[in-house]
Amino acid sequence: MKKMFVFLIFALLITTFSCGHAMQNGEKADVIIKTAQGDIRIKLYDKTAAHKKNYEKLIQENFFDGLLFHRVIKNFMIQGGDPDSRNAQLGERLGGGSLDYTLPAEIIPEYFHKWGAVAAARRGDASNPEKRSSSSQFYIVQGRVFSHGELDTLEMVKNQQIFNDKMRDQILSVQEEMQQYRDQNDRDGFNLKMAEIREKVDSIMEVQGIKFRFTKEQRQIYTTVGGYPSLDGDYTVFGEVVEGMEVVDKISEVDTDQNDRPIQDIQMKIDWIK
Repeated sequence: MKKMFVFLIFALLITTFSCGHAMQNGEKADVIIKTAQGDIRIKLYDKTAAHKKNYEKLIQENFFDGLLFHRVIKNFMIQGGDPDSRNAQLGERLGGGSLDYTLPAEIIPEYFHKWGAVAAARRGDASNPEKRSSSSQFYIVQGRVFSHGELDTLEMVKNQQIFNDKMRDQILSVQEEMQQYRDQNDRDGFNLKMAEIREKVDSIMEVQGIKFRFTKEQRQIYTTVGGYPSLDGDYTVFGEVVEGMEVVDKISEVDTDQNDRPIQDIQMKIDWIK
């Protein structure tokens, strides 16, 4: 009788663990990515509703089936979802493919590039200042552990980038006036105007509280579990891996070519978990 009781308890524990495909954080998966290296189970965030709805639609249409993880960089991320990767020749450069639409950025501070984060790829700021997401390309963060000193440096870099962007916008707003100083070779006038613009930008950033800072949670995770913090605030994180990061690690170890494409194709099949 005692042996039977122990067996029943053990069976109950196994069933409880396997139901919902949950990991130690108790999250349930919405999506399963199947690869030859194993399965990756992902939870999509409700707050990034446009991305969740879009990926649910693409999955139901079997859009991702047969596409590749076409870009793999160890200690950074694995990326897939390029429609041009279906039936692509070995060695062909991939990553530029897209559907005929993009998604509005849904950059939410509580969702950041921790180990296992799932985020949308996108075109660079120069051609995409609104940071709109690719409709199909995504990446899963592997990353690494960072020190507090490295995070301090990243904060300074990001704040300088914010300042530079604000400066550019202000300069463009008075472009004709700045050009007149150049045409007249009026260096003093040009420098005085630049100083005025810098003072204005400093005031705007102070009044509006525009300053990048990693939260306590981000620092705790980046200095223990890891991730890729330099991408925070620039890309939409819309989900996270709840089971199968060992598969991401395995994929990150494969041999790649000069374009970071795996030498041997890594196909995916994505299903919605009902």
